[in-house]
Amino acid sequence: MNVANLLLAKGITKQREVAIRGALGARPSSIFAQFLTESLTLAILGGLLGVAAGYAMLRGMVAVIPADALPAEADLRLNVPILLIMLATATLAGVLFGCAPAWYASRSDPAGALKEGGRSGIGQGRQRLRRFLVIAEFAMALPLLAGAGLAIHSLWNLTHVDLGVRTDHILGFYLDSVPIEKDNPNQTEVTTYYRRILASIAAVPGVSHVSALSYLPLDSLHAEIPFTIAGQPQSLRPNADLEMVTPDYFQTFGIRIVKGRTFTDHDDALSVKVAMVNEAFADRFLKGVDPLQQRVVMKQATKLNGPAIEWQIVGVFHTVKSRGSREDNPEIDTPFWQEAYSVSGIGVRTAQDPAIMFKSVAAAVSAVDSQAAFLKPRTMEQVHDEVLGNDRFTAILFASFAVVGLALATVGIYGVMAFSVARRSREMALRMALGATRNRVLALVMKEGVTLACAGLGFGLIGAYFVGRAMQSVLYGVGAIDYPAFGTVGLLLLFAALLACYLPALRAATLEIMQLLTSE
Repeated sequence: MNVANLLLAKGITKQREVAIRGALGARPSSIFAQFLTESLTLAILGGLLGVAAGYAMLRGMVAVIPADALPAEADLRLNVPILLIMLATATLAGVLFGCAPAWYASRSDPAGALKEGGRSGIGQGRQRLRRFLVIAEFAMALPLLAGAGLAIHSLWNLTHVDLGVRTDHILGFYLDSVPIEKDNPNQTEVTTYYRRILASIAAVPGVSHVSALSYLPLDSLHAEIPFTIAGQPQSLRPNADLEMVTPDYFQTFGIRIVKGRTFTDHDDALSVKVAMVNEAFADRFLKGVDPLQQRVVMKQATKLNGPAIEWQIVGVFHTVKSRGSREDNPEIDTPFWQEAYSVSGIGVRTAQDPAIMFKSVAAAVSAVDSQAAFLKPRTMEQVHDEVLGNDRFTAILFASFAVVGLALATVGIYGVMAFSVARRSREMALRMALGATRNRVLALVMKEGVTLACAGLGFGLIGAYFVGRAMQSVLYGVGAIDYPAFGTVGLLLLFAALLACYLPALRAATLEIMQLLTSE
């Protein structure tokens, strides 16, 4: 849009030159060829600069976003086919809008253009076209800014969501034990092994709590198991997330117990099978009854080929975001000592920076099993950052486009207003000579620019609504119409328009009247 406006303005300023050349016998085809060459050169150079700017913006995004926080599907490189299409589009736009003034000039009366000093070539039609381009630019900039506002609002919501766990001072990793037989592990052997591991880690200075679990909270890894509530029809077999944890799990991760009790070391393979459920499970499947009086019927995770057995619910805990920050999934926890996994996660709460504590924790594990493999060692804050990776990438991507759109829209309205003031300088001087105050001239120019910006914003709201609808699948806690986001970006765009209009308006209000009228 800006290129079109600039080329139209450039063509208008050359109307007098075209009229003189026509009066001297130049053929319209030669004039048109000159404009075509100039426009084509400018369009190609502008397109190449755009490619360089796009590459620079891409490298900036890569530098801002950590590599491990990028979504797996993100392919951050310039797409050659799309690049060529955009380059061809820019070239075509430059040629069309650059040659339009030449085509108009070749059909105009040279004598009329010369008498008016070239002003006859301006034309109301071309003025309307240039104003329409500014309106269209603002109408397209607002959806970009709205998309950025929605993505940022969604990311803010996700960073303030109740995770159900504390993420500070927690180190997590998965432990692959070599001594344990993987295909047919002996449960007594597995339990003994992990009791020794936990005891060795707990003895490390600075470790306050340590627990074994099947999957780390917030991690993308999870297991589901079908179940029924005892006494209900067997045909109803919904799924719930399954987690096997040691007794210290809830203290390690700061999970609040809502009702009942937690597991103890006495909940082992020889005791009655017990389970805990989260609030989401209780609200969905045990509404109106006492959860502590209910039993769930499901198979053992380590014996999926065996029969389903009953597990007495002994406690309800606050819902933990087991699959990221968005969903509240029903979850069943069972005692780790009743069915221990051979490859399990370890959560360690430390008094110091957990990243610094990893070497000490690893040494404690190696003291028990020198060949143990540590899989995905991370702090829980790093796990949370990985969970937010897609949303952070979306917010930065939209924000980058929004900044470019805002800059282009600001430059566009500034160019139109500056050109308008330059062409109307004689009119402004006459107004002030006849008694108009400088403030009135300033308001006149500002009014024209703000009117164009407001018209563009009005049309842009329609596009912003459809952008919001299209983004619903990636947003959290944000509707298609988000008044805080839309209001903020609308005011930002309007402020940019006011700033862009103010400088040309100030120039118009400070014209030297007599000098201008004398030169005219």
